Amino acid sequence: MALQAAEFWETRYRDGSRLWSGRPNALLVREATDLAPGSALDLGCGEGADAVWLASRGWRVTGVDIAHTALERAASHAAEAGVSDRTAWERHVLGETFPHGSFDLVNVQYLQSPVPLDQQRVLRQAAEAVAPGGTLLIVLHANWPSWQSEPPFEAEFPTLEGVLDELALPEEEWTVQTLETVRRPSVSPDGLEGSRDDHVWRMRRAVA
Repeated sequence: MALQAAEFWETRYRDGSRLWSGRPNALLVREATDLAPGSALDLGCGEGADAVWLASRGWRVTGVDIAHTALERAASHAAEAGVSDRTAWERHVLGETFPHGSFDLVNVQYLQSPVPLDQQRVLRQAAEAVAPGGTLLIVLHANWPSWQSEPPFEAEFPTLEGVLDELALPEEEWTVQTLETVRRPSVSPDGLEGSRDDHVWRMRRAVA
């Protein structure tokens, strides 16, 4: 399973130029702009846009991805932005290996995959990695885009309450600050305009 996932993502990054826009995810910007900078963990960092944005705001960021090519591009992006001293990059097969330490912010944006991924385990590990007083931010697609008439593969999309149930976070230890479905514009590769729904979970861990 790990080899299949690694090969899939490495091939996807290696066989083309930049895969993503280079801009931070809008819901990260919305939810994290007012947070005081500290240490951050960006899971599934891709080419590093979220990590670089956080670092530019004073965070010390560890970006994690399965693909070597993605991490190389992320490091180059950080260097171009002048934040190499506040970023570190680690390769992990999430679901099997996980970064050490605790963090003031754990950012999980669209950690969804057409190849096997133990998402439930990764999200639980993400919560465990949040330091006292820190924030867990999760954003996941809630459905296919409206213009997607034939889904390219079978997928089971999460629900807001379903992810909370899977995390099973103690109520006395965690406060849910955002629990929302956001509809945003989505444009197909052919330029067809539509929309897509994303789920947002923002949770704060109590100070010990």
